[in-house]
Amino acid sequence: MLIAIVATAAAVAAWIYLLGFRGAFWLTDQRLPPQATMATWPDVTAVIPARDEAAVLPRSLPGLLSQDYPGRLRVILVDDESSDGTAQVAAQVASGVGEVTVVTGTPTPEGWAGKVWAMEQGLGAAGGAEYVLFTDADIAYAPGTVRALVAASGDRVIVSQMALLRTGTGAERLLIPAFVYFFAQLFPFRWVNRARTAAAAGGCMLVRRDALEEAGGLERISDARIDDVALGRLLKGVGSCWLGFTTDVVSLREYTGLGQVWDMVARSAYTQLRYSPMALAGTVLGLIWLYLLPPAAALAGLTTGLATGPAKGFAAGSALLAALGLAGWLIMSVSYLPVLRLCGLSPWRAPALPLIATLYAGMTISSARRHYAGRGGEWKGRVIQTTPAADKST
Repeated sequence: MLIAIVATAAAVAAWIYLLGFRGAFWLTDQRLPPQATMATWPDVTAVIPARDEAAVLPRSLPGLLSQDYPGRLRVILVDDESSDGTAQVAAQVASGVGEVTVVTGTPTPEGWAGKVWAMEQGLGAAGGAEYVLFTDADIAYAPGTVRALVAASGDRVIVSQMALLRTGTGAERLLIPAFVYFFAQLFPFRWVNRARTAAAAGGCMLVRRDALEEAGGLERISDARIDDVALGRLLKGVGSCWLGFTTDVVSLREYTGLGQVWDMVARSAYTQLRYSPMALAGTVLGLIWLYLLPPAAALAGLTTGLATGPAKGFAAGSALLAALGLAGWLIMSVSYLPVLRLCGLSPWRAPALPLIATLYAGMTISSARRHYAGRGGEWKGRVIQTTPAADKST
């Protein structure tokens, strides 16, 4: 029991560190900075890589086309070898609402990731726009969002917002808030905004064009599978970055079941670990230690103590193990509350975080298995062959 007590106490100490000393990652208080008043508004071109997105474009595209931006706002959609009429749907949606320039994407060259290549083609068609808004086909924008992004940009080279993800289905409510939670734990937003680390959220990235050119352009991250983090790191080398939460940028991507969420995470989890078996083992063991050990210790301590009989009371060791386990479980649950609140979900879901972490550990293992089976990064029928040296995003 001594080993269990020591291990659980260490987990509690780790949770205290995470809450108090890791950039307050668990809070959702990083919102757009104060907006500056502009005499003239710069040109902005929104670039949307789209592969088989015909179903979602009628719901997402109108909001971007009807932005009340005072300057010039163009929208370029790069049809990335779609097979569902994505280009035609985009043109139909734009009719009477705004103008969409559709670029017919060419096959991905060797050494490029598909999405980054689509972004590069959109960038090439952007003309002389001072700012480029890299976004996704499933992202819906509230009125005034582009104006707020530009006004908040100041001297920053990139302003990015984490899109509010859907939580409509059971699988989404169970797993999607944790995706945001774990992302923020890896890349604390306060640290990004205070020049300590680098990251961005791919659904909404407003980039200063001259800064991107100074950094060497998208060619520098041509083979990045996690393009948003890669772009954040690239631009961090030439200026300050900002990343925050919002409810004005919303993802309409629907995950109807566990399998779809599983595929989404497994597509890139092993990439984030740099295809390292050691990092994989460390991550899985870390998830077990941080998230599973505290509730397991709490239950074990309570069970062992009760087994001695109510009359005898809890043994000291059992009581200590139960107390430590409950403390760790409580701390992690409290840390999950702000993200649940952001997603509009009940706080009573917070104690399920150990179960959710177990599922994410399984997704990470699955990601590694797919990599070694030659199916790494599989997405919409496109299989991305990856090697340890083939992702500069990590």
